[in-house]
Amino acid sequence: MGDQKREAWKIFQIIAEFVDGFEQLSHVRPAVSVYGSARLKEDHPDYQRAEAISLALSKAGFSVISGGGPGIMEAVNKGAFNGPSASIGLNIQLPHEQLANPYQDVSLNFRHFFARKVMFVKYATAYVVLPGGYGTLDELAEILTLVQTGKTRKIPIILINKNFWAGLIDWFTNSLLAAGTLAKEDLDLFQICETPDEVLTAIFDFYEQRGFEPSAEEEEILLEL
Repeated sequence: MGDQKREAWKIFQIIAEFVDGFEQLSHVRPAVSVYGSARLKEDHPDYQRAEAISLALSKAGFSVISGGGPGIMEAVNKGAFNGPSASIGLNIQLPHEQLANPYQDVSLNFRHFFARKVMFVKYATAYVVLPGGYGTLDELAEILTLVQTGKTRKIPIILINKNFWAGLIDWFTNSLLAAGTLAKEDLDLFQICETPDEVLTAIFDFYEQRGFEPSAEEEEILLEL
């Protein structure tokens, strides 16, 4: 009975995370979710690239969403924090305790990865993915799967640093596509950029014929995430 009570209260905890996220993020559009390694330090080129990209996004009018932690997440929040648009951190409680970086205008805390993932997707106008490890790959696979299956609207998915991603893309092409587990058009769901200007151009080109706000049909799709 004790376990059943704990599970019942866990449901309310999960609901609270969703409610808090919806309330605090509903006003941030347009927003760009940016990912990357927690392990890279301030002197790393990808840290510096992340900071520059996020500052450019902020100056262009995009709120910027990161995982709220150290490394590239810190660089992302720092760049946005130094710009005019909101810097948002979706922090996660981990066994080894991820410490929140100090560059967040809006800071949310999550116990559950799945609730946090919904927030990354639901309010994103685009995804920008810098070099990272399992967590970054997880988020990349998540958005590719959701777009591929039509469970979220199609948005720009931008990989940064072509040298880092080259092996994975070769594997997509030479293994997955060759084995028939991907369709050729699935390789068109993402693109590679190197500079802040290229990132902004990719996003604005995608939305040139439409506004940043989701259409009524896309809103329905986002309700089913």
